[in-house]
Amino acid sequence: GVRMDRSIESVRESVPDIVVVGAGLAGSLIAVLLARAGLKVHVYELRDDPRKSGSAGASARSINLALSTRGLTALKVAGLDDLVTKIGTPMHSRCVHLQTSSTPEFQPYGQIGQHLLSVSRNKLNCLLLDAVESEKNVSLYFGMKCIHVDLNTPKAIFQNVNLPDSSPIEAKARLIIGADGCFSKVRSAMERMERFNYSQSYLPAGYKELSIPAASDGSYQMDPNCLHIWPRHKYMLIALPNLDGSFTCTLFMDHEGSENCFDALQTPQQVESFFKTTFPDAVPLMPELTKDFFANPTPSLITIRCAPYHFKSSVLLIADAAHAIVPFYGQGINAGFEDCRILLELMHEHDFDFEKVCKAFTESRKPNADAVADLALHNYVEMASKTASTAFVIRRKLGLLLNRIFPNKFIPLYTFVSFSNVPYFEAIKRSEAQDKLLGYFGKATSTLLGLSVLSISAALVLSRYRLIRA
Repeated sequence: GVRMDRSIESVRESVPDIVVVGAGLAGSLIAVLLARAGLKVHVYELRDDPRKSGSAGASARSINLALSTRGLTALKVAGLDDLVTKIGTPMHSRCVHLQTSSTPEFQPYGQIGQHLLSVSRNKLNCLLLDAVESEKNVSLYFGMKCIHVDLNTPKAIFQNVNLPDSSPIEAKARLIIGADGCFSKVRSAMERMERFNYSQSYLPAGYKELSIPAASDGSYQMDPNCLHIWPRHKYMLIALPNLDGSFTCTLFMDHEGSENCFDALQTPQQVESFFKTTFPDAVPLMPELTKDFFANPTPSLITIRCAPYHFKSSVLLIADAAHAIVPFYGQGINAGFEDCRILLELMHEHDFDFEKVCKAFTESRKPNADAVADLALHNYVEMASKTASTAFVIRRKLGLLLNRIFPNKFIPLYTFVSFSNVPYFEAIKRSEAQDKLLGYFGKATSTLLGLSVLSISAALVLSRYRLIRA
């Protein structure tokens, strides 16, 4: 196992193959994968160990993660998929709570057996840290703030935050991997490079985490196998199930500028009035509503794009450090874990030639990261508005029907993204031809013909147009 108490001197003496900055989700997973591939890895994390009670990480709150095929595929490579499945709750459909109806509407994500996995970010991080600690090729250091990165050497300089008067620690390696999130210190060093492109953009919306506790007998107060969503056009509430019978809820809404925004909700009375008017069926399930609302922060939603993701053979960015996205397609963690799987594959493909690996990683991941960033931004509109639209529901059902009849010929975009490992960019291109077909077919069948007629029509349209390639 990993010795957590190694002296500063031994850190300086030992130069590993890889230094990973950040022991969050992607940083932990890539450390495990590269260590198993035979590389010596040192991991440095700013926070204290989140597995220890009382640490900042242990009480951290954030949107639950929706793991799908891409993330689970990467975890399977590390042999961790079964362990992660045990700490998750499957979500087979959206359960849409409309303002105009007291009966929720179920919208399946895919075919029978296809589902997302709701997982607590903190529980997943702790599981991954246990895996890191079990690897003999990895050394793990907490409470280490990255204060400087020298791209050429390469080396990272860390300050022990629990010993602020101690000397900075110099960590050299053949390759430094920045897995230190959307405000990455490693990326900030690269931003001073010649011809490095970087942009960040914020949505007007922010989010507030709330909760629906378990019933008094420990049972769920709503269907636990769904992602619950209350779409209200300019804002929305979602709820994801936890193993203990509770739901983690998130309100997405503009920070300012409209009648219904976070700035307009300043008192418990205003919050209660807004929720009773807007989410009447949710309020009775949320006894701690106003307490949660004023106790929890209101973070912003950022999209980060940059290029290239590497500097020579010495520095590489992955996950949010390279391509932070908004959470509306549930793909942030899945794209980050996919980075880890692709990086490992490229290591083997290029025989651990870091220069070739880093160049190939940027070429492979940049177009796909941009594609999923665009999808996530677009999906905010879909979740907040279109899930309440009859036309959208009909179109989605038609897509799933065609997929059932022609599973290898017609694959909805959501299925491509969430239930396959087809690169994001390719998935979008392939779905565009299908969208044209679905638009034509949707107009022809919006009168809701019987199932048998739909099946025949679908077969005729597909055979006639032959737009879709397997």
